[in-house]
Amino acid sequence: MLLSFASGLISDSLVKNRYPACSIVKEDYKQIDASAVVQNGGGVQVVDKKYRVVYSKGIDTIGKERLTAEEFTRFLTESKSKPYHYDILYQPKSEFWLIVTFPTSIRLDFSLVHNKEATADDFKQAGRTIAFVMLCYLLVLELFAFIYSRITASGITVPLKKLCDGTRLLREGDYSVRVDLRLKNEFAELQNTFNDMAARIEHEISLRKKSEEDRRQLILDISHDLKNPMSGIQGYGELLKKKTGMTEQERNEYIDVILSNGKRANQLLTELFELSRLDSPEFLLKPVKTDICEYTRLICAELVPQIEHEGFKYEFDIPEESVYVLLDPHQFSRVIQNLANNAMRYNSKGTLITVSLTVQNSQAVINFSDDGVGIPSHFADSIFKPFVRADDSRNSKTGGSGLGLSIAKKITKVHGGDLILCLKESNGSTFRIIIPTI
Repeated sequence: MLLSFASGLISDSLVKNRYPACSIVKEDYKQIDASAVVQNGGGVQVVDKKYRVVYSKGIDTIGKERLTAEEFTRFLTESKSKPYHYDILYQPKSEFWLIVTFPTSIRLDFSLVHNKEATADDFKQAGRTIAFVMLCYLLVLELFAFIYSRITASGITVPLKKLCDGTRLLREGDYSVRVDLRLKNEFAELQNTFNDMAARIEHEISLRKKSEEDRRQLILDISHDLKNPMSGIQGYGELLKKKTGMTEQERNEYIDVILSNGKRANQLLTELFELSRLDSPEFLLKPVKTDICEYTRLICAELVPQIEHEGFKYEFDIPEESVYVLLDPHQFSRVIQNLANNAMRYNSKGTLITVSLTVQNSQAVINFSDDGVGIPSHFADSIFKPFVRADDSRNSKTGGSGLGLSIAKKITKVHGGDLILCLKESNGSTFRIIIPTI
């Protein structure tokens, strides 16, 4: 129906319909004007009653000057199967056939003809044939629909099954699972979302496990570091109680050991309290606008007597101009004090301690260096963790709690800066304090 409608729309514009045989036929074929037909790519032939081609202009699909009755009949019956449009008209007075030929652009023939005068058997046979053809058509259509539905369904069910399998593994605790659908449609976006979710969960679980492990290790370290001084206090206390006849010197030595262990335990508990306080959301700084150069000079000046008393050398390189930062003077002094204590605690006498200050990219950079024993490279990532010591010792010789660097780093963090370890190829170590300027 659509094709018939389309044909009706363009029928007037087609040249075959503008120049039909009836529009140019004459009683005398010699008077026929075929120029318009030839100019539009067509042809005109006249066949007389003896099947002779007596007139020919333009396209000639007959190809002969004379035909037999059989050839002419075949030409008439087979004309619809050729890629040409033929308009054939018989002129009874002059007894000739006028044939107007045009090349066919596109032709699709479909027609339904019905005649009530046909026999009942023909109707039944035609009906059965049409029904059979329709059944075959529906079966073929159903086959293609089935194949298409299976292909379409597999394109949906297979990715969904992979996603379900990945979700099941994720639920069972396999956080390393990832889904690879090898698609570029909406499932690819779902795949990326799933993989991103799995990666985040895996990362969070990894952080949680690490945090739990750090917590267990922290408890073990606290227990170990408290056990030694408390055992000393308990042991020497029992010895003082049970031992009789000891001299005043022995008694004073025992008391000194008890006091020393008490101080170690008290220092450890104090620094643990300070470390937990820095992690508390209730902890607040009292920042003020401070000239970091002048402030650092004052802190270093306060360290000089201690450095000289311990037998260390020192050099300070601090610029004279003013560089302002926001910091809590009381809290920030502990950073430099802790670094100084570590340098004097773990290095031998005569070690050179250097403090320098520069400004880089709107940041005040304080380098606290020494040329002592240095810190092994494998401690670079863990040196700021609680109870980590570069000498890996847990005794009273150094007197360190292993918390000083952790506290110093947290203080610089809450100031919006950072404290990092800069590895050196030569002897010694350098700790870098970074504070944003204003």
